[in-house]
Amino acid sequence: MNFSLLKLEIVELLEKHKKITAVAEQLGLKQPTVTFHMKSMEQELGVQLFETRAGKTILTEAGRSLYHYAVKINALAQEAGRVVKEFDELGRGTLKIGASYVPGTYLLPKVLSGFAKAYPRITLSLQVKTAPVIRELLRNHEIDLGILSTEPFQSAPLIAETVCEDELVVVFAPHHRLAAYPQLYPDQLSEAPFLLHGPESSTRQMTDRWAQSNRVQLKAHMELDSLEAIKQVVMQGESVSFVSRQAVQREVERGELEFRPIPQNPFKRYVYCAYNADRRQSAVMERFIDFLRQEAR
Repeated sequence: MNFSLLKLEIVELLEKHKKITAVAEQLGLKQPTVTFHMKSMEQELGVQLFETRAGKTILTEAGRSLYHYAVKINALAQEAGRVVKEFDELGRGTLKIGASYVPGTYLLPKVLSGFAKAYPRITLSLQVKTAPVIRELLRNHEIDLGILSTEPFQSAPLIAETVCEDELVVVFAPHHRLAAYPQLYPDQLSEAPFLLHGPESSTRQMTDRWAQSNRVQLKAHMELDSLEAIKQVVMQGESVSFVSRQAVQREVERGELEFRPIPQNPFKRYVYCAYNADRRQSAVMERFIDFLRQEAR
């Protein structure tokens, strides 16, 4: 079996574009050359990898199995090239970052801006997804570094380092009846309309565990994927929700929201920087992690 990186790149691009012409254009090749490599892979493996449907070229089940490894191998090859290049071009490089919503929205903008000023020749990219999605991107080598707000976790081959604590609090409007209480109890939260985060959110998962551990039946009358939407709805009326204290700092300072500690809450959440142990930490990644720690203090 003789698989070149070019062949694996063709597999990955075909899954994305579904057109041989688009793959050839992106790779700077002629269409017959791409077709030749596709047939070559099928002959070497003795199985059909591609099929045509409604004018599109799609991967067969065997092709999708190959695609799973092609993505990882291509990502590792690109990362290897970047790391080696950094030895000759000090200060240059790229870093692909993935972040869950709270650090991606409220912590990283300042960090990214400061890092870009300090290292203007380093190219940064950021994806903001849920914490489970970020962990999966790290496992598949699709990003270099993940910044996640979540409870403590162990998920080999990922290595996570604590950046800072991310406290979850109860938020409500200043005119809400809960604003009269300096300390809250679980039963009080069962009486208020509750805004839930989306089911994939780590905050939602913690909320469900908190309700179960305190034997509270929350009046969940709305489910929202957007943290900003949750804040806006809370400002308008009688709803309450659990959110990161970082996420409401400005609204609290402006008098638009109030918060209290979540009563009888045994769960702790932190902001972590995580990376895949199967990948070497590049000089760029090490610099960024150090910069992140300094800014988060």
